[in-house]
Amino acid sequence: MSFYARVGKRILDFVVAAVILLCLSPILLLIAIAIKLTSTGTVFFRQQRVGLNGSKFYIVKFRSMVVGAENRGAGITSSGDARVTRIGRFLRKTKLDELPQLFNVLVGEMSLVGPRPELSKYVANYTPGQLQSLSVRPGITSMASIVFRNEEELLAAATDKERFYVETLLPEKNEFDRLYVQRVSFATDVKVAFRTLDAVIRNRNADKWDFE
Repeated sequence: MSFYARVGKRILDFVVAAVILLCLSPILLLIAIAIKLTSTGTVFFRQQRVGLNGSKFYIVKFRSMVVGAENRGAGITSSGDARVTRIGRFLRKTKLDELPQLFNVLVGEMSLVGPRPELSKYVANYTPGQLQSLSVRPGITSMASIVFRNEEELLAAATDKERFYVETLLPEKNEFDRLYVQRVSFATDVKVAFRTLDAVIRNRNADKWDFE
């Protein structure tokens, strides 16, 4: 592994996450207040995911769904899901619900850029090749997450959403995750970060060939 992958990436993650949290603290506070005023329950949602080398950790997000949503349906969310709150729809569309994961980055559980962490039940069925995606810290954003930014719409169109996710979407996303593992570098992380900003601001997916 390169020096950047071994040391530099973690240092950059910590510094950038700390700066972003400091600069966006007023916005984080406003989001927290809006969540409390518009729905019952906690501000944050915590869920166990699989991280670096198969270690378990709790990912943190702004709560965008009703309390107990994880017990009222599948572990995936599609467009139009009744469990999503009114403000949750806005947070999910703009990806603002992901901002609390900067705390996961600060403590070293996640990186700014890396494969998105999955639920244990999905990782349990990974092939040996797919397990390569666990060799780096999971990220807030990834190649796959911006190529499949319309994932919820794709799931909404599927008859069997869980099966479509496991048999079609997840393998395709994992292909990009493994590609990222092969190309971990400062330049790659900057490219993914800018592609993410472009996708959010212009509300569009990245093209697959942007990373192939």
